[in-house]
Amino acid sequence: MSVYSLTGVVRPYAWGSRTLLAELQGRPAPTEQPEAELWLGAHPGDPATINGPDGPVSLEALIADDPKGQLGSQVIDSFGPRLPFLLKVLAAETPLSLQAHPDPEYAKLAYARQEADPSLPRNYTDPHHKPEMLVAVTPFEALCGFRSPTAAADEIESFGLESLTPVVEALRGGDLRTAVQTLLTWPEADRTELIAAVAGSGRSELATYLAGHYPGDPGVLVALLLNHVRLAPGEAIWMPAGNMHAYLKGAGVELMAASDNVLRGGLTPKRVDVGELLNVLRFEVLEDPILPSVSVAPGVTTWKVPVPDFELFRIELDGTGAPIQVPAAGPRIILGISGDTYVGEAVDGMPVELAPGTAAYAPADAGQIKVAGEGQLFVAAVPA
Repeated sequence: MSVYSLTGVVRPYAWGSRTLLAELQGRPAPTEQPEAELWLGAHPGDPATINGPDGPVSLEALIADDPKGQLGSQVIDSFGPRLPFLLKVLAAETPLSLQAHPDPEYAKLAYARQEADPSLPRNYTDPHHKPEMLVAVTPFEALCGFRSPTAAADEIESFGLESLTPVVEALRGGDLRTAVQTLLTWPEADRTELIAAVAGSGRSELATYLAGHYPGDPGVLVALLLNHVRLAPGEAIWMPAGNMHAYLKGAGVELMAASDNVLRGGLTPKRVDVGELLNVLRFEVLEDPILPSVSVAPGVTTWKVPVPDFELFRIELDGTGAPIQVPAAGPRIILGISGDTYVGEAVDGMPVELAPGTAAYAPADAGQIKVAGEGQLFVAAVPA
């Protein structure tokens, strides 16, 4: 079976960049509206399309017409007739919401409970979990996982605001849950004054920056409980179930389980269901948010994640060596990031050319494929 050119969908969220995606793809910049995410997958919310012999076809429809040939028996046995991952290029100009995602068991139960009772808040769109990882393409800033409660207490106490004493005391006792709950249920009438005092204290650049985008949002203070991570290109972070996180600025390649279940925790005008968020969060200190890379072959790097839904490889080609075999089988999505690279063979027998910001799709029936040329590629796949 052939490898296909894959056309993704750009999502124009307000926090997106008017330059990052356009410059990656060689389009004029700045764009008329913010461009936040390039979706490359078969998620029903915005499936990508392949350029087939008879014209454009939704990847979701292509898989539905031939699940076994597209996905392979192993994927179907584990996940059913669906592509279990979603690959994105994310481009953040302003901070995204604080958020967390459920684990597989809770997602299934919560979705079933919600579907059985229409009066419940619609927090879940599907019965699946949504672990995710991100590899920086440009310098990237994020919040990821809870930091030491003592360090967070020291910073919050430094603001000199007596009203925050209960939060400081909870943190001194290692009680992250109470600290988060207290902040997110802060009386609405007092929020604007509190956040203005924190932002105006001059003691936290992060709080001042976030309050400039979300004045009066208690998520500004919740953010101070998290690790503030600055990634260099090629560095990665991992967000498992229950991990509170938020992307702040920059471009990255994001790979996740194919779900859209998000519980928000602030830095957003959208509804925050505090009770449900507390059910999902894991109040554990994350000592080191950086996900280490592992070299698996010359020019090929991966990042080990403890889920069966996806794996990600980065392949760097210098244009002088032999083609490199992609170290994955099953359904794969290959994304060009830089240079001029080539993947497998298309319907006409010629390799699929990948310019920066373009992608290809290789079904399970395509078997082993090779990449060549000069540049950098990312490959999303399902672990064997």
